[in-house]
Amino acid sequence: MTETLAPTDAGLARAAALLAEGELVAFPTETVYGLGGDARSDMAVARIFEAKGRPRFNPLIVHLPDLEAARSVGVFDDLAERVASAFWPGPLTLVVPLRPSARLSPLVTADLPSVAIRVPEHPVAQRLLRAFGGPVAAPSANPSGKVSPTRADHVLAGLNGRIAAVVDGGACAVGLESTILGLVGAPAILRPGGIPAEALEACLGRPLASGGDSAKPTAPGQLLSHYAPTAPVRLNASQPEPGEFWLGFGPEAEGADLNLSETGDLVEAAANLFHFLRQADASATGPIAVSPIPEKGLGRAINDRLRRAAAPRG
Repeated sequence: MTETLAPTDAGLARAAALLAEGELVAFPTETVYGLGGDARSDMAVARIFEAKGRPRFNPLIVHLPDLEAARSVGVFDDLAERVASAFWPGPLTLVVPLRPSARLSPLVTADLPSVAIRVPEHPVAQRLLRAFGGPVAAPSANPSGKVSPTRADHVLAGLNGRIAAVVDGGACAVGLESTILGLVGAPAILRPGGIPAEALEACLGRPLASGGDSAKPTAPGQLLSHYAPTAPVRLNASQPEPGEFWLGFGPEAEGADLNLSETGDLVEAAANLFHFLRQADASATGPIAVSPIPEKGLGRAINDRLRRAAAPRG
């Protein structure tokens, strides 16, 4: 059985010891729960792919406690330094050139010459990373392609018995995965997420293109079908059809079975998205119909997750 650890000094010491032994530990971040393993250990990283059923060509994000530690695994030019200084710690992942001396398992980077790095803000994640003292590879702590976990019980629902432990740090505040900004070549948004593109564009002083390849991912979260509940998902539904579970948004969705935000607040909707998708999936007897979400700010990231949840499944 998977241990549930409290976010106390003793619990985090136990979690760090398990990571040092090559075991897998799920832990909270401000975005979603991550499934952590020692990023330097081929065996630990292979266990991440095995536990999640994740395709091995899909790279992982390396979590570190600060920019100084991040410089030990990635090469940061002036642009990367500027963005990291502005948004770390926080829900932003930077893809930068891999430092040759990084000693990461090649499974982490899918043998690419770049590495995805994040410095999380969540205090429990920070304490665990500092207790462990090394780079932690951590995709979302759920079976690959399924709805991401924002609570410890979500982790256990998908991975109980397949990982060593989960640190229960309560609900995740942001509720969407990190934005991924590619900085190898021209800057590009590789995955929308917890930092709106507008904020990054303001920092960089330039518009950002969208990048990524669902067939050959250069960063996590680019697979066409992803974040998917068991039930089919229908998007942009102003009203449900007979037999559908209606996941609403805003005051226009009066009578919805669940409403991501009755006031139309995109921050609230992002925080509720994955938890409500799980609730809808558990309650639905047919498809899940989702109200239209504005394509702006965090709405872009919400719509990205919903489109992948609704995509045809292989």
